Amino acid sequence: MNAPSDHTPDRRAEPADAAPTGSPGPEFEHSEHHSEPRSGPNSGHESGTLYAERWWVPVSWWAFAAVMVASLWFAAEHAMGGPGHVIGALAAALCGAGLGYLGSTRVLVDGAGLSVGKARAPQQTIGSVLALTTGQARALRGPAADATARMFLRPYISRGVRVEITDPTDPTPYWYVASRHPEQLAAAMERARGSRSLTD
Repeated sequence: MNAPSDHTPDRRAEPADAAPTGSPGPEFEHSEHHSEPRSGPNSGHESGTLYAERWWVPVSWWAFAAVMVASLWFAAEHAMGGPGHVIGALAAALCGAGLGYLGSTRVLVDGAGLSVGKARAPQQTIGSVLALTTGQARALRGPAADATARMFLRPYISRGVRVEITDPTDPTPYWYVASRHPEQLAAAMERARGSRSLTD
């Protein structure tokens, strides 16, 4: 009988870097990091941020502003020559700064409370939280608005949440906070309330 060849392939061998059966590939492993807004315990922050949203200015606003600035720049240059460049550059700088400011505000929720830009509502002063529909938000910004409420608005964000303020020393009855994801914002605030009640 002929001896078996030393080069017979071992069918049991598998590549060392083969992924285990059922494990997700790289395209699934990193997909969760691209969701916006960040929502969930300790999402992206060591300090325990439960929700983070930035009020980005929509692209359409930037495009409209660019067209208007370009038109002004062209008209000023045509009418005044060299000084028109200065006017156009100044208009571009002011427009960019204004839109940048509008989009710089962040809404943050953590275990200590709610922050909108530099404004802060401690968790112990927050009462009920309501995610508003488009119609409810429109009414609360208009005929149903309370003159003593604190309004955090952006004209390009049509929805928001109503946050009751229960601090007896603060005459503010509620905050209106604009949000593109009001349900997620309200849910994060409820989680923050629950985590605080467990630690008290």
